[in-house]
Amino acid sequence: MLYSFESISLDTNTRELRRGGKLLSVEPKVFDLLVHLIANREHVISKDALIATLWDGRTVSDSALTTCINAARGALGDSGKEQRLIKTLPRKGFRFVGAVREMPTGATVLRDALPKSPSAALPLPDKPSIAVLPFANLSDDLKQEYLADGIVEDIITELSRFSELFVIARNSSCQYKGKVVDVRQIGHELGVRYVLEGSLRRRGKHVRISAQLVDAESGRHRWADRYDCDLSSIFGVHDEVARTIATVLSAHLNRAEVERALLKPPASWQAYDYFLRAAHIYNSEARDGTSEARALAARAVELDPQFARGYVIIASSLIRTWVNRLEPDNYNQVPLHQAHDFALKAVQLEPSLAQARAILGYVLSRKGQHDAAFSEFSRAIERNPNYTDWRYLAALVLAGETQKAIQFSLSSMRLDPLYPAAHAGWIGLAYYMAKKYTDAAPYLREAIARAPVFRYGHLWLAATYAQQGDKEEACACAAEVLRIHPQWTNEGTGRAVYRFKNSSDIEHLMAGFRKAGLPDR
Repeated sequence: MLYSFESISLDTNTRELRRGGKLLSVEPKVFDLLVHLIANREHVISKDALIATLWDGRTVSDSALTTCINAARGALGDSGKEQRLIKTLPRKGFRFVGAVREMPTGATVLRDALPKSPSAALPLPDKPSIAVLPFANLSDDLKQEYLADGIVEDIITELSRFSELFVIARNSSCQYKGKVVDVRQIGHELGVRYVLEGSLRRRGKHVRISAQLVDAESGRHRWADRYDCDLSSIFGVHDEVARTIATVLSAHLNRAEVERALLKPPASWQAYDYFLRAAHIYNSEARDGTSEARALAARAVELDPQFARGYVIIASSLIRTWVNRLEPDNYNQVPLHQAHDFALKAVQLEPSLAQARAILGYVLSRKGQHDAAFSEFSRAIERNPNYTDWRYLAALVLAGETQKAIQFSLSSMRLDPLYPAAHAGWIGLAYYMAKKYTDAAPYLREAIARAPVFRYGHLWLAATYAQQGDKEEACACAAEVLRIHPQWTNEGTGRAVYRFKNSSDIEHLMAGFRKAGLPDR
C-alpha cells in the first residue's frame, strides 16, 4: 500500500519513506510505527496497544516509545508542540490526523503514482555526472556482500579523483541497495546523467565482475564489460573500470589525470579482503561493530604493513570510539591519541590518499589543533574534488567558521542528496552556533528521526529548544540524552568532547545545555 499526505509518501511494499521526493532513512521500528498509526488513523491507539504491536508485548520503558514517536514526528517534519500529523491525546494515546490518500501496491504503479514535487528533480551539473549503484551479489554465499560493496566504494573513490566528473557520494547511491528502480528515476532523484550498475559472483578464488554504464535520461546502455579474475588481482579491477568510465564520459579529461599514479595495491589479496570486510562493517555505522571493524583492519595491515587504507579504518574506528564514549571510561583520552598516530601513519604511507588526509584533519580538529586540521582537509579536497565528508563540516563548526560550514554543507548536499544523519546534525549545530535557532531545529529533528540513538542530535536539539524558550520540548530532549548516556555532564563529558577554537562558542553551547536542564556535574 502507498500512503500519500502533504508532500510525503510511505510505501509499505518497498518500505520507503519520502518527503518532497527525497528518500529518508528511518529506523525499522519508526517505519512500523508510522504504518500502524496511518493504517489505523480512524482510531486512537493506546500506548499499550502500540507497545504490543511494535515490541510484541515485551516490557519496554515509556521513554523508548517516546523516542520512537519523536523520531516519527521528526521524519515527517512534525513536532511534539505542533502535532500537525501525529497527535497525542493525554491519557488516551496517539492518533494520525493527516489527510491521507491510499493507492494500490505494486512497485511500478507506486512510482508512477507518487505525487510530483518541484524539489524532487535536481538540475544536472555542467559536467559529466554519475552515480555508482550497489553491485548485486550473485554469489551462492550471501556473506560475499562485503566484496561487492567494497568494489563499488573503490570505483566511487577512483572516479571522485577526476576533477572534471561530478560523482554522487556513496552514502546516497547505496540507498538503492536491494531495490529494483528504473535508472531514469535514479537520475531524476540524484540529478545525474549516468548510472553505473553491475554484479559480482565469487566461486572459490575466482571472481566475475560485470558492469554497465547507462544513460539515465534515455535508459540506453553506453558501455558494458565483464571482468574475470582471481582474488590475487581483484584490487586492480576497480581502477580499470574507473579509467574506462572516465574515458567514456568525457573526451576532454586531462590526460595527466587519466594517467595518474594509482593507489598502491596491497601486497596480498588477503590484506585487501580483510580491508573490505572492515570497511563494510564500519560503513554500516553500527556502533557495536566498531571494534570488529578495527580488528579486521588491524589484520589487514598486519599482512601488509604498507596498506594505508587499513590504517585509515583503524584511525576512524578509534575516533568514533572516543567521540561516542564507547568505552566504560568516559574521559579516557587514549583512543584519541591512538587515532592520531594511525591517521598520521596512513598519510606518511600514501600522501595522495584523500581519506587519509581527511581522517587526520578530523582527529586534529578534535584535539583542538584547528589550523593544522584545515591544512589536511584542504589537501584532501585537492585530491578529491567530489569531497562531501561531514567531518569537514564538523571541523568548520568547531573552529567557529559557521558561515563556511553552512556553505560547505549546502554544496555537499548536491553531491550527496541522501546525506547521512550526522551531516544533518552538524548543519543543525552550525545554525545553532550562528544563533539561527529556527533554521537549526528542522535539521536536528531530521537527524534524530533518522538515527534515534544519535545522542548529539538530541543534545543539540535540547539546547536549540531551550534557546527558543520551548522548555517542555527542551526537557524532553534532555531526558533522552540522559537515557542514552546516563553519565553525561556538561562540565565533564561536554568540555572533553567539544574542543572549540573560540571560548565564546563553547559557552554559548553550554548555556543551551543548562537551560535545557542537563546537569553540570
